[in-house]
Amino acid sequence: MIAPDQRGHGDSDRAPEYTRAGYLADLLALLGHLGIDRAVFLGHSLGAVNAYHLAAERPDLVEALIDVDTPADLPDQGASPLSFVLGFPYTAPTREELTAACGPLGPVLGPALRPLPDGTGWRLPFHPQDTVDSENLVHGDHWKQWLATDCPALLIHGRRSQVLTAEHAHAMTTRRPHTAYHPLDTDHFVPQADPEGFAAAVSEFLASL
Repeated sequence: MIAPDQRGHGDSDRAPEYTRAGYLADLLALLGHLGIDRAVFLGHSLGAVNAYHLAAERPDLVEALIDVDTPADLPDQGASPLSFVLGFPYTAPTREELTAACGPLGPVLGPALRPLPDGTGWRLPFHPQDTVDSENLVHGDHWKQWLATDCPALLIHGRRSQVLTAEHAHAMTTRRPHTAYHPLDTDHFVPQADPEGFAAAVSEFLASL
């Protein structure tokens, strides 16, 4: 299993832009670097959009898809739901200060903070402005890409999801051939909310390939 930090995430460098083309170029470069000719792609939220866009562009590389609680249509609702992160500092002299500055999310982000290379402090695992830019650029109708392929796919749906309704999940699984549906009693953050149920759903799907 290979779990890359996408551009602007985790240990990956910040990027000049966060378009779909940029994200897909990164994935293609990674596959080429590792010599991977074909794989199963699993993505949650932004990662899922990138995965099914990659499948639409390069179906020869995709054995199967696993979409974790991500719709095929993400309408622009105006202000980004992630705009609250713009109030977070990107760096701070100590880990404790940066954790405290993130307020209620501090305990969640604390373990993911990164030390600065020069040893002068700590940084977030994302840049606040980059995160908002990336989220804004993922808005739109992605049905064309979702329906472009018919390789085996699994849609894992959090029944209490903030972004994927039951009606939309039903449409995604009925309109696309060879697409299985697995609901779990979680919100949008399925892997964190029910790691055992998530792992079981993924394992069952992989065993069916």
